[in-house]
Amino acid sequence: MNYEVVIPAAGQGKRMNAGMNKQFIELEGKPVIAHTLAVFEEDPACSGIILVINEAERGEFMNMIQRFSFSKVKKIASGGAERQESVYNGLKYASEPIVFIHDGARPFIEYPVLQDLAAAAEREGAATLAVPVKDTIKRVEHGEVLETVERSSLWAVQTPQAFRLSAILHAHDAAERDHYQGTDDASLIERLGQKVHVITGTYANLKLTTPEDLLIADAILKQRKGEE
Repeated sequence: MNYEVVIPAAGQGKRMNAGMNKQFIELEGKPVIAHTLAVFEEDPACSGIILVINEAERGEFMNMIQRFSFSKVKKIASGGAERQESVYNGLKYASEPIVFIHDGARPFIEYPVLQDLAAAAEREGAATLAVPVKDTIKRVEHGEVLETVERSSLWAVQTPQAFRLSAILHAHDAAERDHYQGTDDASLIERLGQKVHVITGTYANLKLTTPEDLLIADAILKQRKGEE
């Protein structure tokens, strides 16, 4: 089943403290965003990539696309003030009935789940990757623990998230109309009373957010190279 993917890559990732867009931090000689794009470039079911960027970095992104010969990047859209606006801008260029939304800073997505996601989105209307939380979760206020939250039903949500294009466009339209900012795209679907199907992901599919994440990323890449 074919799909398109919208990849927001306009954020500066201030928690990384890299002094640059974290998408361009190199792992094994290749920018983070190039690792991410390669997954979809190599997936036969992906018919096109819509990359959403900071316009000030258009030249850098164009050079990267040419350097690695990414032929599936069909559109480079301008980012908005917030991630939600950036994704909405990208979705306007999608045409496949199924669309994925994936963080540019998650380079370790694995192929087997992609078709599962596409099938779930076609069947249910919306689907997301997620993994059960491993740590104990406590609710804290003003530096004091209020309660320990029951962990068995808590999942950490990842991307890609997959949707029927008509459903996610309607959800973004409604969010813009109501001035609603969600924490992820699935939450825009949820607020309209629609269900989101969960596909179990992997813990390796981390979002690179802090300098410590780069150490984990390096270890994952070295392990994968050793398995080849």
